[in-house]
Amino acid sequence: MLWSVFAIACAALAASDFADRAAERYGSEAFQRTLVTFAVARALNGVISVAQGTEVAVEPGGVGVNFGVGQILDPVNDLVERFSGIMLLASSSAGLQNFLLPIVGSNYANIALGVVTLVFITTLWLPSQRFASMQLWCRKAFLLLVFVRFAVPLLIVGSNVLFDTFLAKEQAAAVAALQATSDEIEALNDDESEEPEEPADTSLLGRIGAAFDETLATVNVAERMQRFRDALSNASEHIINLIVIFVLQTVVFPLVFVWLLAEGLKLLAGRVVSHDA
Repeated sequence: MLWSVFAIACAALAASDFADRAAERYGSEAFQRTLVTFAVARALNGVISVAQGTEVAVEPGGVGVNFGVGQILDPVNDLVERFSGIMLLASSSAGLQNFLLPIVGSNYANIALGVVTLVFITTLWLPSQRFASMQLWCRKAFLLLVFVRFAVPLLIVGSNVLFDTFLAKEQAAAVAALQATSDEIEALNDDESEEPEEPADTSLLGRIGAAFDETLATVNVAERMQRFRDALSNASEHIINLIVIFVLQTVVFPLVFVWLLAEGLKLLAGRVVSHDA
């Protein structure tokens, strides 16, 4: 009786498309998140690459001073490139899950599960002594189809529920911080692309004023470089957090839920074999 109720419930859940609709909604949201984060990573990589060849040159009092912007960006740029690769992998994983969902939720899969369920329930009520081998094979076929039918919806829904519960706020904050860092570096690139103006006044007072302005510019540039060091330090922390978050969501969590489903069905199959023995 319990096996019959369980089999009918599985077939009804598959036919209702309830799990598939929830998985489709969660899967679409997850795919969009990975694409947005990947776009932010590529934008940050682009502005850093532009800034890497930039040098700020000022001459306070006739003494040349160069500030190599790219030198402080190299370590972060390497990390951003690796992060972009991981986000591409995460996007591919989310896209693959969304690609498999319509296949396992198709009418063909539902019909196959329904037919196997009907045969399985029929064999349950046949005399065990004469049809024991058939009952065992039908149960195994039924459990295999249940795994194939519900593994993808389960891993999508389960992974995204965990993400929404524990990781969503950290992910949103980290992406916003990386976007702000990208905008800040882009603003620096725009500032450094402006051509310095030649002093119009060549008198003694004019040269003194120009030297004073250049000295202030040197101080301002040094302060700006320090601000970017601080911003990039924070960016590295956010990048590492995002790597952990998306590896958990798109790799670890799905594998855990698939393992749980497989172990649960194996446990049921093991009890079947023990009971028949």
